[in-house]
Amino acid sequence: MVRKLTPKQQRFADEYIKSGNAADAARKAGYSKRSARSVGQENLTKPDIKQYIDEQMAEIASKRIMDATEAVELLTRIARGEEKETVISSTPKGVYESQKEADLKTRISAVKEILKRYPDDDKLVKAQIRKAEADADIAEAKAKRSSKDNQQVVINFTDDLPDDGQQNA
Repeated sequence: MVRKLTPKQQRFADEYIKSGNAADAARKAGYSKRSARSVGQENLTKPDIKQYIDEQMAEIASKRIMDATEAVELLTRIARGEEKETVISSTPKGVYESQKEADLKTRISAVKEILKRYPDDDKLVKAQIRKAEADADIAEAKAKRSSKDNQQVVINFTDDLPDDGQQNA
């Protein structure tokens, strides 16, 4: 059962989150200057305070760090031309601010980044998967036949897929 923090403990935790310095946080929370260092360190070992600090830090981190879904959504908006960029132009008459879509090169780059995250739609990747599955089936058949007959089996197949670096247009 988690007990609620006292107002002083709450201030300590909030100040510690801001500064990362336990002694400074203890002083700002109202603990005496003489005991601030030891009280600060002691407060960091208390489960309730530690849990509160950990929860607050996790919340702060989740707001500051982009997750994968948010990244793909941004790339999609760029690729579709929905994301606008601010352009500042300076002329003899003054400075002007305008909005423009991403250029074609940037949009193509965004599409490539999206496709990296969804390789199932790539024909080459599908062909490589089919080849790997076929190789596995052949190896399994060879193992079964070999264990039955205790004889060597030779299977020849043709690999007509391009190398990883080459793609068919």
